[in-house]
Amino acid sequence: MRSKINTAICIAASSIIITSCANEKAAPVLDLEKAKTEIQAMEDAFAAAEKVKDADKVGSYYSDDAVSYGRNRQPEVGKAAIVASIKKRLAEDTTGNTNVYKVVDLIGEGNTLVEIGSWTEINASGAEVNKGHYMSLFQKKDDKWVCIRDMNVTSSPVK
Repeated sequence: MRSKINTAICIAASSIIITSCANEKAAPVLDLEKAKTEIQAMEDAFAAAEKVKDADKVGSYYSDDAVSYGRNRQPEVGKAAIVASIKKRLAEDTTGNTNVYKVVDLIGEGNTLVEIGSWTEINASGAEVNKGHYMSLFQKKDDKWVCIRDMNVTSSPVK
């Protein structure tokens, strides 16, 4: 009797495993070259919005629940907090410097991407003032990439 129960349990467990594997949806195939073009366009729009001091447009980069980790500050949680910080930073900036963002590497699968990028701050005469790297985590929501986490560092020597 015990042998029949063990056999029945093994058959039931095997059936559950096979059924769950068969019902698992395949992750959508991600075209990384297309995604790289899309993300670089987002980075270019981010820089252009910074240049004209449009914090709301800069904020369109982020999801509502994004978290941004920046240099020398506490993490900003939520798009509203991120945009408020950007507005403050842009209002206080009197340098006229601009930023250039470049996708260096992109890793992704399905609806998730990790971008490793470089940034360069350039003054009005075209000279490099500061530079560094960043990492952004994107999700595709409503057929649009949005940043859900980002972090950046400077690689310029401390002055």
